[in-house]
Amino acid sequence: MPILGIVASSYRALTITGAMEPIAVTTVPSGGLSSVTFGSIPQTYTHLQLRILGRTNRNLFRDFMGLNFNADTGNNYSYHSLGGNGTTATTGSIGSFNEFQIGFLAGATANNANGFGNIIIDILDYANTNKNTTIRSLGGYDDNGQGEIGIVSGLWINTTAVTQIDITPGSGTLFSQYSSFALYGIKGA
Repeated sequence: MPILGIVASSYRALTITGAMEPIAVTTVPSGGLSSVTFGSIPQTYTHLQLRILGRTNRNLFRDFMGLNFNADTGNNYSYHSLGGNGTTATTGSIGSFNEFQIGFLAGATANNANGFGNIIIDILDYANTNKNTTIRSLGGYDDNGQGEIGIVSGLWINTTAVTQIDITPGSGTLFSQYSSFALYGIKGA
């Protein structure tokens, strides 16, 4: 039976692969924000992840958000979406558009006056200049039992490394106070 001191002295620190590290966080102040930008993104991670808790001032129960890389607003974004509200499923695809449209966030007239939507977006191999950048997202909101959920897979048709992410409300003009946007880097193996 080993002596505990011997076991403890033979312990080596483990290197954790796949760990997430926070890069930046933006919380929307009073008065709202018309966009959120993460710039000068370090190129030292394998993947990026955005975690969003958001609401917009769109005069409707829900909104989506627009996502661009490196200030590119050309028709270089292609994506597929699948959504549902517990009763009806919706699908969509865009072959050439000027942004990713990702949702759902709560809008200004949501039944849940203090409700926010949540979206998690993975930006895969964002620094790899040998291929186009792909994304996947999962998001939704609850509107007193009448919310929606949606998934998106997308392709930025550009082999440039992602160094900047711009996020805008879809149909509203402002992200509401207390909306939060967090960018994480994911280490590889």
